[in-house]
Amino acid sequence: MRCVVPGTTFAQSRVSMRRPYRVLMCQFTPGYLGSHDAMSYCLDINSPLVRSESSSFRLLDRLFYCFTRPIIFRWATTQDKSIEEQLSMGIRYFDLRIAHKPNDSSSNLYFTHVIYSHVTVLVSVLTLRSLWASGYQVILSYDSQTAAAHQELWPNIPYLWANQRTAQGVISYLDWNKDMGRPEGFFISGLNLTADRCYITKNPKQSLRTLTFSNWECLKKWVEEQVPGSDHKSINIIAGDFVGPLPLCSLVIALNQKLVWKNSSQIKKLTASKWN
Repeated sequence: MRCVVPGTTFAQSRVSMRRPYRVLMCQFTPGYLGSHDAMSYCLDINSPLVRSESSSFRLLDRLFYCFTRPIIFRWATTQDKSIEEQLSMGIRYFDLRIAHKPNDSSSNLYFTHVIYSHVTVLVSVLTLRSLWASGYQVILSYDSQTAAAHQELWPNIPYLWANQRTAQGVISYLDWNKDMGRPEGFFISGLNLTADRCYITKNPKQSLRTLTFSNWECLKKWVEEQVPGSDHKSINIIAGDFVGPLPLCSLVIALNQKLVWKNSSQIKKLTASKWN
């Protein structure tokens, strides 16, 4: 599930929800800050593996539990700030993965990333309700074929995921997509790195955190070169890992200043041509 909190009032959201999706992508399209696997800060190291993991990995985890679990936890944790802290920092897009635990007789849903969270979805639903009650617009987009059949729901927001271990690999993938032209509506450029199990096995002292930090300077330079907006090669939402300790928020906020300057320049030109 993808959650976007643009920050408009609920009254405005009721009007905009009746309009075509593309209408929201007006000329002034700011860059939004995103959090990849936003709830992974509260993963339960003792919880089962998610259903999508392979049988061989499940067997390995069962036989060498004391060895595999710390490694899984280090590589599955992508954030270290709570959802409230992320929101207060300026994060407006949240990547939420939700599932029911196997062999669980309750109806509780949990957040997942390889393993399950110790916090239930109900707790976060209460947070969403408080946002709605405060007059904020909250857009929920479901990455599910089942949800696609319901026209009353927002369409899936594309997430550009490179599935690469290095910053160079991620940047090459994102630039290739930029050359193809931006999608219509909201879309996410994912800065998150992905290490395969072979790399993880050969580097037992590494973690997703150390990998992300060691590649940060290269990713930072790419972000600083981007321009938000509705142009053919502009960005919309930039999401990453460890958005608390890394200055992704300040970088993306600074990008919006480029858009302000661009629009101010266009207004001045229109005003000048009007009086000439």
